[in-house]
Amino acid sequence: MWIVLAATCLVGDPSAQSLRGSRSSVDLQAAEAVGHDFTFAIEPAQVRQLVADGFLVPVEGSRDYRLKDVSFPFARPAVKLFIERLAGQYRRACGQQLVVTSLTRPRSRQPRNASERSVHPTGMALDLRRPTGRCRSWLEATLLSLESQSVLEATAERSPPHYHVAVFPERYLAYVDRLKTRVASDRPPSPRVYTVRRGDTLWEIARRHGTSIAMLRRNNRLSSSRIHPGQALTVPDARP
Repeated sequence: MWIVLAATCLVGDPSAQSLRGSRSSVDLQAAEAVGHDFTFAIEPAQVRQLVADGFLVPVEGSRDYRLKDVSFPFARPAVKLFIERLAGQYRRACGQQLVVTSLTRPRSRQPRNASERSVHPTGMALDLRRPTGRCRSWLEATLLSLESQSVLEATAERSPPHYHVAVFPERYLAYVDRLKTRVASDRPPSPRVYTVRRGDTLWEIARRHGTSIAMLRRNNRLSSSRIHPGQALTVPDARP
């Protein structure tokens, strides 16, 4: 399955959306930035100060993604987490690195065609190089799926071809927490080791741990129900 990051929690129909962008999308991004009380950096010195204060963190690349012509390789912590998670799954799906072409940009370094309300100066946005073929299909489907979760807004830009992505930090972090909780709840119960005490019987141990004599005998390869003090038994946890 291509979509790993989003499909486990998909709501809505991505086919009803697009990556064409809109005024309402820009409004939503700006509203998120204002709601977080993010600073819109005007000059490079403000970006450096945000880094020094810990509001922005370095984004350095990894085996899953690389930076290309990024002047200010810093982002909000939630944006860095988004890049790392997306890039890992992109590389597994496509066999290549994700390419990040822009991160934080102060207003004084914005391109001429940038919106006056761009959230790049806040550190909550990034640009991704547009791949081709099935990798493009994977990336677009994943961005649309995440957009349907209301954790980001994504737009396909033409000049140069790339995807502008504005990550909504609090919403995205809550989304990741939900995914982690779901994965944890889907894990099989871990076995425990119980040391037999004097007077214990296999029946009593099974009752106390919510299992059966047959399960205990099978897990421990017991030919009978006879046990002795000091013996270590593997007991499966009872799932709530």
